[in-house]
Amino acid sequence: MMTENSSLSTEPSHFIKEAIQEDLRNGRFDHVQTRFPPEPNGYLHIGHAKAICIDFGMAEAFGGKCNLRFDDTNPVKEDTEYVDAIKEDIHWLGFDWEDRELYASDYFEQLYQFALQLIHKGLAYVDDLSADEIREYRGTLTEPGRESPYRNRSVEENLELFERMRKGEFPEGACVLRAKIDMAAGNINLRDPVMYRIIHATHHRTGDQWRIYPMYDFAHGQSDSIEGVTHSLCDLAYEDHRPLYNWFIEQLGIFPTRQIEFARLNLTYTILSKRYLKQLVDTGVVRGWNDPRMPTLSGMRRRGYTTEAVRNFIDQVGVAKNENLIDIALLEHNVRDDLNRRALRVMGVLNPVKVVITNYPEHLVEEFDAINNPEDESAGTRKIPFSRVIYIDQDDFREVPPPKYHRLAPDREVRLRYGYIIKCQDYVKDPTSGKVVEIHCTYDPETRGGYAPDGRKVKGTIHWVSAQHAIDVEVRLYDRLFTVANPNKVEDGKSFLDYLNPDSLAVQTGCKVEPGLANAKPGDRFQFERKGFFCVDLDSTPENLVFNLTVPLRDTWAKIEAESK
Repeated sequence: MMTENSSLSTEPSHFIKEAIQEDLRNGRFDHVQTRFPPEPNGYLHIGHAKAICIDFGMAEAFGGKCNLRFDDTNPVKEDTEYVDAIKEDIHWLGFDWEDRELYASDYFEQLYQFALQLIHKGLAYVDDLSADEIREYRGTLTEPGRESPYRNRSVEENLELFERMRKGEFPEGACVLRAKIDMAAGNINLRDPVMYRIIHATHHRTGDQWRIYPMYDFAHGQSDSIEGVTHSLCDLAYEDHRPLYNWFIEQLGIFPTRQIEFARLNLTYTILSKRYLKQLVDTGVVRGWNDPRMPTLSGMRRRGYTTEAVRNFIDQVGVAKNENLIDIALLEHNVRDDLNRRALRVMGVLNPVKVVITNYPEHLVEEFDAINNPEDESAGTRKIPFSRVIYIDQDDFREVPPPKYHRLAPDREVRLRYGYIIKCQDYVKDPTSGKVVEIHCTYDPETRGGYAPDGRKVKGTIHWVSAQHAIDVEVRLYDRLFTVANPNKVEDGKSFLDYLNPDSLAVQTGCKVEPGLANAKPGDRFQFERKGFFCVDLDSTPENLVFNLTVPLRDTWAKIEAESK
């Protein structure tokens, strides 16, 4: 369902919405039927989320329906794994296609009959040119193409050859079926495009029934027409293909779908080419399609992103007619903003160093009340244990504190979150590494809750966990996958792989968290106070909890917005 603040349903300058409204006013259509047509050859990414929100959102806005139709016209690259993943992602975004789960393969026989119809009309022919020759004959943007020597075969010969292609009598690449349009057309897509090619592969739904498969440009528009799609909403890459789709529809005399193009989503520090993403998976650069560094919806879900955050981001980006590059900080801002309202606060120490409170009773254990979420009163409070030995983050102690450093240092006081004020008296260093391994402090028993009754000022407040009660966990710190803002534009002689960030993942073991997280389950989200938002990973077990960094607390988008005002 659409969110109440969705720009798709409220933004007056939404040009797709305005076009649909005009079509309904002038009687071109009396209802709205859209479709989302993914290829089942990979996992969906954030760019697909924009298309999903538009396709399903426009149908909902006008009381129409949106079909889910898989474009399964290339059996070499397709798999049911991708089909299942795509359906899960669409449901995760909050949309449902009800009983309208369709496939281009549902229409293979009808598409074949459409091809026969064009052959009978003298508008399609079997071509024996190789793929390279067809490319050469097609010409360039400034030079017209040349007609194939096989272009003027008789209708009878084309029918016979096409039937033999269907029966599998020819090897792959031996011939193709092409539309006969205009080899001198200014739009190269109209220069006798290929309609069918031979593929000897088992299809995930039709098995070995077919040996010829329609090209996307032939299957797309006709599938829309068969389903009665009124508005075929596509990204700008298909704008130049629209005249071809319309030509097929006109020559076949079938239902005239209207195609409207919009700018695809482009994000900084991100690759959204499915081919490149598959390359990252196949070469082991990432740990799979759902690696939290990937821009796939499954990767974002695993990282801890919420449906609401992604939907709000898509709404804010809006629908444009021109390509642009969106700062990924806006997406992270939406994730952070949403999790701030829903994630429970806990204390986690990622780089622990031991603190011994020398004047605290050795066997005493106290419990402090801690607020679960200051943004949500209904979240209530929890009890956290406190004892003589605690852990704090190594960054919260400095032997020689720099200017404006308000955390723990020799002979300095600091406030423990929900606890006492402590003062550093001494520290112990490892003789080999020189690293501080233990800090000795005293506490002021009159400062429970962090308040000094004598009114003395203590500027710093740090988080901690009781060493006696802490749970050891693994934390995976994720950063952007690429080091440049636009890895799609690379220098000569380089590829996007040359801009991979070697520090996109840092794994830290031996981290310490509150005992209350012992029962955390994969998918649970928390804010580690002063650190960021974290999500329990799918690799977690009750014996070994693994947390993914979703986003740090620092909001770069908020800073960008503030500086722009």
